[in-house]
Amino acid sequence: MTDPDRMRDDQAASLRLAELLATRISHDLAGMSGSLVGTLELISEDASAAAEALPLAIETAQGLARRLRLLRAAWGPPGAPMGLGDLQGLATGLSLGRRMRLHLLDLEDVAYPAPAARLLLNLMMLAVESLAGEGEAALAGGPEQGVLVTIVGPRAAWPTGFAGLLADPSSAWSAFAAPRTLLAPLTVLIAASSGLGLSLLLAGGPAAAAEPPPLLMRPFATA
Repeated sequence: MTDPDRMRDDQAASLRLAELLATRISHDLAGMSGSLVGTLELISEDASAAAEALPLAIETAQGLARRLRLLRAAWGPPGAPMGLGDLQGLATGLSLGRRMRLHLLDLEDVAYPAPAARLLLNLMMLAVESLAGEGEAALAGGPEQGVLVTIVGPRAAWPTGFAGLLADPSSAWSAFAAPRTLLAPLTVLIAASSGLGLSLLLAGGPAAAAEPPPLLMRPFATA
C-alpha cells in the first residue's frame, strides 16, 4: 500500500469513528431530551398538570446533565486527575436499569491520573453495557495491583471479539461497525493510546467457562 493510500485509509477510519461517536451520543441523549421536551410542552399547554409534571421535568433534566458530564469526561480529551468521589459522581450518568448495579466501593480512593480516569469511565460503561439489562458490575483494586472489572448476570458477556481486540489493539480500527458496538473497540484504543494495559484473565475448567472472565486494567503509575 502506498503512502497516499494509507493516508486515505487512516482518514476514512478516523472519520468513521467520529461519525459513530456523534451518532452514539445523539442516540444516548435522544430519549431523555424527547421526554424533557414532551413534559415541558405538557406543562405549557395544561397549567393544572404542572404540579405533577414539573418534578419529572427537573429529574429528567438532571439525568440529562449527568449523562452529558459522563460522556464528556469519557470521550473528550483527558482532563484533571480524579479521585473515587469524582468517578462515583460521574457514574451517576450511567444508564442503570432497575435490575443492574455498579459497585465501586472496592476501588482504591487515590488520585487517578487523567488518562487512567478516562479509561476507568469507559470500563464502567462497557461493563454496564455488557450486562445486557440485568446483573452486577464491579471495579476493584487500584494503581499498584491493577483494577479488576467483573460482570455477573444471566446474560452478562463481554462483546464478541473483545479478546481479539485486546490481543491486537490496532485491529480495533477495523472493528468500528455500528454505534451500538462502539464501546469495546473504543475502550481498547483509549487504553492503547494512553499506554495502559488491558487483559482478560482466562481460567480453565467448566466452572470458569460459565462466567465472563474478569478484565484487568494492569498496574499503572500515578505520577
